[in-house]
Amino acid sequence: MSPVVKSKGERFTIPGKYLLLILTGICILLMILTYGTSVFDVPVNSAVGTIIVPFESGISRAGEWLRNRKDELSSVQSLLKENEELKARIAELTEENIILNQERYELTDMQALLGLSEVYNSYEKVGARIIAKDTGNWYTSFVIDKGTDDGLAIDMNVIAGGGLIGRITKIGPNWARVTSIISDGCNVSGQVASSDLTIIVSGDLSLNDKGLLSFSQLSDPDGLVVKGDKVITSNISDKYLPGLLIGYIDTIETDANNLTKSGTISVATDFSYLSTVLVITDVKNNDYE
Repeated sequence: MSPVVKSKGERFTIPGKYLLLILTGICILLMILTYGTSVFDVPVNSAVGTIIVPFESGISRAGEWLRNRKDELSSVQSLLKENEELKARIAELTEENIILNQERYELTDMQALLGLSEVYNSYEKVGARIIAKDTGNWYTSFVIDKGTDDGLAIDMNVIAGGGLIGRITKIGPNWARVTSIISDGCNVSGQVASSDLTIIVSGDLSLNDKGLLSFSQLSDPDGLVVKGDKVITSNISDKYLPGLLIGYIDTIETDANNLTKSGTISVATDFSYLSTVLVITDVKNNDYE
């Protein structure tokens, strides 16, 4: 069938076989031009450079960004794991340090008690550990882990550190309460070792923070007693055995009556920290007083 041009208003059509022939010719021509010449190189390369290269560059940058984020995430996870391990190790070392310090304190206490035991070797003694104390910073009253089952009794004297701590005031089968000489209102008959002059040593709540006791009724017209003199329990004490170290004269003042003197005593023992004590199992016998 030959091509037909139809009247106005009607569509122009080409027979299929001619259209196929035309398209085939165009394809052959393009193939010849593509493989035989470089006429399409510049447009194609330009298209590749304009579209493909930026796309590939974007993909490359995105891949690099993802790799960097992955590396950073791995690094953060590694640091978090290492941090947890370090925290666990610090906690372990802290616990070990606490245990070592406790053992060191206990060893120091034991050595002090051993030395104290040798000083008062004429008395029978039982070691005990403090298991409870009253509220506050000072051991004005505390409980030990020994009682009547261990041969202890009311009024037995307790020593630690540098000397006298107090006496047992309450007791049970496996516990005993000790009232310290620093307790407010506690009175001990003392003696200045260098002169044999007697005094009354009293606990004073207002002096605890300074590590001091008060004393009174010192009759010393010749001024024999001076700062630094040792104070011990006297023979006339009704609750305390004689010769136990209390502390040292710190200050001396003449009373208003000009007959007696009073002042303060620095205690021989640190009452802000106690863990172990010695209980003297001898009880003061007042028959000879």
